[in-house]
Amino acid sequence: MASSLSTKPFSADALSAFASLNSDLRSLSPAYLRLSLRPRLPKRLRIQAAGSTYGNHFRVTTYGESHGGGVGCVIDGCPPRLPLSEADMQVDLDRRRPGQSRITTPRKETDTCKIFSGVSEGITTGTPIHVSVPNTDQRGHDYSEMAVAYRPSHADATYDMKYGVRSVQGGGRSSARETIGRVASGAVAKKILKEFSGTEILAYVSQVHKIVLPEDLIDHDTLTLDQIESNIVRCPDPEYAEKMISAIDAVRVRGDSVGGVVTCIVRNCPRGLGSPVFDKLEAELAKAAMSLPATKGFQFGSGFAGTFLTGSEHNDEFYIDEHGNTRTRTNRSGGIQGGISNGEIINMRIAFKPTSTIGKKQKTVTRDKKETEFIARGRHDPCVVPRAVPMVEAMVALVLVDQLMAQYAQCNLFPVNSDLQEPLVPILRPEEALL
Repeated sequence: MASSLSTKPFSADALSAFASLNSDLRSLSPAYLRLSLRPRLPKRLRIQAAGSTYGNHFRVTTYGESHGGGVGCVIDGCPPRLPLSEADMQVDLDRRRPGQSRITTPRKETDTCKIFSGVSEGITTGTPIHVSVPNTDQRGHDYSEMAVAYRPSHADATYDMKYGVRSVQGGGRSSARETIGRVASGAVAKKILKEFSGTEILAYVSQVHKIVLPEDLIDHDTLTLDQIESNIVRCPDPEYAEKMISAIDAVRVRGDSVGGVVTCIVRNCPRGLGSPVFDKLEAELAKAAMSLPATKGFQFGSGFAGTFLTGSEHNDEFYIDEHGNTRTRTNRSGGIQGGISNGEIINMRIAFKPTSTIGKKQKTVTRDKKETEFIARGRHDPCVVPRAVPMVEAMVALVLVDQLMAQYAQCNLFPVNSDLQEPLVPILRPEEALL
C-alpha cells in the first residue's frame, strides 16, 4: 500500500559527493563514451525485490504482501494435459491457513484460491498458471508501531538496510503469508510427482520447544497423512502431540512463543535426481527449505548425529532385493548419495525459530536510531511449526519436480543404459504411445 511506504531523504552531503564523482568520471571518459551519471532520484522509491522466483524448468514466482490486496503465484513450465482445479490446491492451502485452532494465529482468512490462466476445461495447457488468493482480514492499524520501531529478530531492520523502504503493515514480503504462493504451486508439483512416479511427500512435527518425538516411534514406510492430520499440532504420535500442544498453550497465554522441528520424508522418489558438485539434491532441498520464513537449520539423513559415528558404523551397505534392484540395508545417507537420489526414503529435518513477533515488552530501536521499548500488537502464531508442515512439503515438491524435469531432459533423451539406469517412463508399444 502506498500509505505504508516511507523513506528517508538523501542528505545534501551525499548528493554533493555523488555530483563530484560524476564530474571526475566525465573527465576520464573519452569523447565517444560519455557516461550519464546524473542522479535520478524519484520522490518516492519503490522496492525492487529480486529473489521471488524458484526453479529452472518448473518455475514459480510468488507475489503479494501480508496486508495488501492479495497474494499468489505464477507457475511456468507445468506440463500440459495435467488434470488440475482449484480443489487440488485448496486442500494444502486449508492446512496452511491461519485461524485453524487455538495454537495458531486467530487471523480469519479462508485462503480461497482462484486460477486465472493456464488451465482450460480442467487440464493444464502448458502455459503460465496464475493463482491468486485475496486478503480479506487485514488490520493494517495493528502495525502502526512497526513503522517506527523494529521488531527484535524480525526482518524490519534488515529490509530498511537493504531497500531503504519497506511495507510496514504485517511484515510485507517477510510475512509467512507469502508462502500461500509456494503452497499452491507445491500442490501442483506434488500432483505431478504422484501421477508420474507415485512419489509421496509427507511432513510432520517432530519437536516443539523441549518436547522431542523419538525417531523410532514413527514408521516412515507406513506413515499416512491421516495420522499427521489427526491433531492440531500435526504430530503423528497422539501422546507426544498432547505434550506439544500443552507446551504451546503454556507460552501462548503469556504472550510468548516457541520453535520446533518439522521432519519431512519422500517415498518413491525416482533414482538419479540431483547433480554432482554445486547442484547436489540435498543442497537444493536445503536452499528451498531454508528460504521459508523462520527457518534456522537443515539436516538430512544422519545429520549432525552422524559425526559421532565411524565410517564402518555410518556406511549404508548395498544389497540386491527380490526385484533385482540395488538397495541399502540402512539409510543414514537419507536417500541421497553424492548429491543424487538413490531410491531410498529421503528424510530431512528443518528447524524453525520461535515466532519473532510476541506480546511481551522488548528493547529495540526506532528507524531514526533511538533506543526504546516495544510491545507488538496484531495476531501471530505462538508456534509456527504446525502451519509450516504443508509449507515444507511444498518446497520439497518444487525441488523434486524441477530436478525430475532436469533429469529427463539430460539423461533420458536417448535410450538409457539398462544395465545401470532405470528409465523414468516405461517403454510404450506404438499403439500405447498414441493414447
